[in-house]
Amino acid sequence: MTAQNPRLLYVDDDPALARLVERGLKRHGIDVDHAADGKDGITRLLQGGIDVIALDQHMPGLDGLATLEQIYRLPMATPPIVFVTASEDSQVAIAALKAGAIDYIVKDTKGDFVPQLHAAVTGALETARMRKARDEAEAEVHASRDRYAALAAERELLLREVNHRVGNSLQIIASLLHLQASSTNDDDVKAALTSAMGRVAAVAQVHRRLYTSHDLKSVMLNQYLEALLEDLRRSTEGNRMSRLTLQAEPVEIDPDRAVGIGIIVNELVMNAVKYAYPEGSGPIHVDLRRPNGEGIELAISDEGVGLQAKQDNPRSTGMGQRIVSAMATKLEASVERDPAHAGTRIVIRFNASRNVPHAPSA
Repeated sequence: MTAQNPRLLYVDDDPALARLVERGLKRHGIDVDHAADGKDGITRLLQGGIDVIALDQHMPGLDGLATLEQIYRLPMATPPIVFVTASEDSQVAIAALKAGAIDYIVKDTKGDFVPQLHAAVTGALETARMRKARDEAEAEVHASRDRYAALAAERELLLREVNHRVGNSLQIIASLLHLQASSTNDDDVKAALTSAMGRVAAVAQVHRRLYTSHDLKSVMLNQYLEALLEDLRRSTEGNRMSRLTLQAEPVEIDPDRAVGIGIIVNELVMNAVKYAYPEGSGPIHVDLRRPNGEGIELAISDEGVGLQAKQDNPRSTGMGQRIVSAMATKLEASVERDPAHAGTRIVIRFNASRNVPHAPSA
């Protein structure tokens, strides 16, 4: 298929020069339509099919600048315009460029006008082609950005819905465990069911927080722990947690690590409830802070009988300690007992994000 020649609209009141332009440019594969004045030029432009315009300044009726101004008011994409002036009209040429002309040439008396016009028209067509390619590329970038934003919004909505449903399902399981614990008279069964309920609630709280959060990639750990401890206070052991307190600095963490921390807190708090105060209840403290702004330190403490008494308790199965160790390994955290504390104080130290080893340098 043969490519169509570009078409020039040559607007000039000199018919002899127009015929010269038509013959000269035809040899270079450029078709020429001639308009004798600005009004006729605008009429032909509105008919379509024009790729570039050469516009003379000196014409009866509308001169070149006035025609240029009206062309740019038309409700259509304007082809590139090469302005044609006399040698003494440099100021007019500058005004034309400021008004939107892409180039200008000067009529001469030595026969060089047509080659100069050909060069200017070819340059204008190439500039127009490059501008069109740039505009299309920018439009594609904007369209891709809009598509990505729409997909991201849809993904976020789906993730929120998933978190909402998972959180609700886990909450139902926790409620069933709560009912089962309330209906049994066996203290060991009650304690096991209550611990299981706390573990499920720890996971459910993360999903509930992600559902209501503006950021699905992180959880405010201090707010999460506050909600988690409130769940524990409402559990079957809630009457023994009346003095359960939290002091927490604002800490942002990813959801997976929040789950591990929540399970650790649940286990250590439940251990304190079961073993620290054999005669009843007492204070249990959860403290979250960032010492010197580096790393995260989480401490769970009581003022009870101490760690050895807990270990000697025949009711202890060691399950809580194994769960804490497993979660600490997942978090790459250290777990230490504070020997200076009168009761029991367990300190967990970890980073907000997982340590990823750097790739070796090439």
